[in-house]
Amino acid sequence: MNGTLRQRVLDFLGAHHVMTLSTTGADGPWAAAVFYVFEETAPAARLYFLSSPTSRHARHLAADPRAAVTIQRDYDNWPGIRGLQLAGQARVVAPEDEARVRALYQRRYPLIGGGAGIPRKILEALDKIRWYELMPEEIYLIDNTLGFAHRERLLPLSGD
Repeated sequence: MNGTLRQRVLDFLGAHHVMTLSTTGADGPWAAAVFYVFEETAPAARLYFLSSPTSRHARHLAADPRAAVTIQRDYDNWPGIRGLQLAGQARVVAPEDEARVRALYQRRYPLIGGGAGIPRKILEALDKIRWYELMPEEIYLIDNTLGFAHRERLLPLSGD
């Protein structure tokens, strides 16, 4: 994993698809695995995901936009662990940005693009979802291949 810290984080985001989103609300903490897409924007990057507005994590975000995220594959040995930890604010994507976000998502996950091959249940679900945007304020790259508990902080994603 060579390059600047920023580039290593972007490469990691591009190599993975599922993030665990953690929220908290009046009913306590919650974690949910969601597919994401990311976009490099000035001055920082954004992660986008879709969800039902009635899901527990979406209800939590409506009341408190703070969220934490982890991204990693499933490891079976400590020395190989690599991943990201992020913390920031999440919100519903503004209506004027929905088409752009959906297009980003469709490029990464063509199944949601519609057409004859898309399962009916997915089409029905897409009619009920909302798009969400996570704006990272803290990003940590964890890489035990560089030493046990090796952790580097990137803040903000726009630079090292």
